[in-house]
Amino acid sequence: MLDVRVVRERPDWVRERLASRHGGDERFIDDLLELDRRRRALIAESEGLQAERKRASKEIGALMGQKRFEEAETRKQAVRELGDRIESMQRELKEVEARFEELMSRLPNLPHESVPVGADADGNVVVREWGERRQFDFEPRPHTELCERLGLVDFARGAKLAGSGFLLYTGWGARLERALIQFLLDLHVREHGYTEVSPPFVVGRHCMFGVGQFPKFEDQAYAVQEGLDAETLGRLYLIPTAEAPVANIHREEILAEADLPIRYVAYSPCFRAEAGAAGVGTRGMIRVHQFDKVELIKVVHPDHGYEELESMVADAERVLQRLGLPYRTVLLCTGDMGFAAAKTYDIEVWAPGQGQFLEVSSCSNCEDFQARRMALRFKSAVDGKNRFPHVLNGSGTALARLYVALLENCQQADGRIVIPEPLRPYLGAEVIGP
Repeated sequence: MLDVRVVRERPDWVRERLASRHGGDERFIDDLLELDRRRRALIAESEGLQAERKRASKEIGALMGQKRFEEAETRKQAVRELGDRIESMQRELKEVEARFEELMSRLPNLPHESVPVGADADGNVVVREWGERRQFDFEPRPHTELCERLGLVDFARGAKLAGSGFLLYTGWGARLERALIQFLLDLHVREHGYTEVSPPFVVGRHCMFGVGQFPKFEDQAYAVQEGLDAETLGRLYLIPTAEAPVANIHREEILAEADLPIRYVAYSPCFRAEAGAAGVGTRGMIRVHQFDKVELIKVVHPDHGYEELESMVADAERVLQRLGLPYRTVLLCTGDMGFAAAKTYDIEVWAPGQGQFLEVSSCSNCEDFQARRMALRFKSAVDGKNRFPHVLNGSGTALARLYVALLENCQQADGRIVIPEPLRPYLGAEVIGP
């Protein structure tokens, strides 16, 4: 949620920042300002009338005490008319506030001024690359072929169980998925200082709203119904990422400044309907409806938001460095960022079987955008005022694309997969293969 005071005081700047996203949302600022003006006018007028009614009520009591009943009755009629006006004004205020909140909830975050301006992914900037792409003396196989040859993933039976876009890991494939998750959690807890949490895999609408998933992306969510009770449909949702529950842990709380920074890491499956998304349902693991992810969340003092973002990106990069997987880090342009983000880096790992880079992590500083939606604040140690923290999120990292990259980079000519050394204690094997 944007700060309405900023919109009110710097409307041209807000329009310019929104226009840089190329989503057309800048056209709503005039409507928002008019609703804000009308809302504040109604509040002021209503409060004035209520004060007038209170004074009149006192006068009635005095007139009755003086036995000036006719004058008291006249004042009573005036009070009733004031009450009718106040009631009518409150109804209008409720309608105006509803329209105001609806419009505010649909406006995306403002890009930070360090973000490059661009309309789409073509405007993104590669800020660094790490590792050498392996030179194969054979044609590298895609992950689909490797999975089927080694019995790691049964694509056909996964689709039989739940439809296209769902995977069935089997044997060493299931063990490799579990080993990767454990490796990621231990790295971020033991070496990067995050606190591990295990959240619910379903959340209420308020949590989806808090992180900016709703209302904009409601068509991409899996809604839950309790048994046969149709009235419960949409009270809870399968999480699209652990960000939804974990970022909301301290919602509606006022933290002490000394509590900051807070750093959480969580594993969860992620469920994404992605209605109408091109590529969902195609064979393989690149784009699926359910995948595993280890998520990083930070709640930090606003003075340190951007240094914490760089630190989070480094934490996610270290995953790929430990596994020896070449990657590049990309600064997203204004037109390619997510709804809630003020600045985002994507980390893309090289997948030789695909002949392309695959995004395995997206790290964002949402500044105070999500904190406002969650009513999450901290009390300043300097002046005692309540302030909004910066909330950051990042993948540390996402599977199944990490899985894809590992298989394709570590494959051998005979079809075996040589497991990166840091992962071997978790898997209990050095090689997967015949």
